[in-house]
Amino acid sequence: MSEVTVAEFSSKEFSAPHDILIKPVVSEKSYALLDENKYTFIVDPRANKTQIKQAVQAVFAVKVVGVNTINRQGKRKRTRTGYGRRASTKRAIVTLAEGDSIDIFGGPVS
Repeated sequence: MSEVTVAEFSSKEFSAPHDILIKPVVSEKSYALLDENKYTFIVDPRANKTQIKQAVQAVFAVKVVGVNTINRQGKRKRTRTGYGRRASTKRAIVTLAEGDSIDIFGGPVS
């Protein structure tokens, strides 16, 4: 498979790969997954695994080996006047090929 660049990215729902990748997840678990060459992102809930793979390859110029997705339901929270709900999110755990890396945290890993 050839590498996908930002200029070559095409999708019906999304005009650019940056529309799919919302932000990286910064947590202890996501930081620990870096040792296994896995990176965690919050993505658009409408995106599928193929679109997420193409977006990561286009934005970061790396080779993606696998994508796992998690749909997280928003928590019900109490407010002064009643109940509200946090927004539901979709996370993607992206596994990169051996030798590829993304500098998300801005420093050396481990």
